Amino acid sequence: MRGCIKCGAPLTADEIAIFKRLINRGATDCECKKCLAVHLKIDPAEIDRKIEFFKRHGCTLFT
Repeated sequence: MRGCIKCGAPLTADEIAIFKRLINRGATDCECKKCLAVHLKIDPAEIDRKIEFFKRHGCTLFT
């Protein structure tokens, strides 16, 4: 997978997983956490909270 489709930043596994969880599970191009937060009109810290929530609840996208 390439970098962020908006800014080109390298993507972490968590950024790819949260994009797939929140936007499209079949996505092959993803946004970084910062761009995703802008897209969703939320604070980037909320993305971090969502990542931790889904990890705690066993979402298999985050393994």
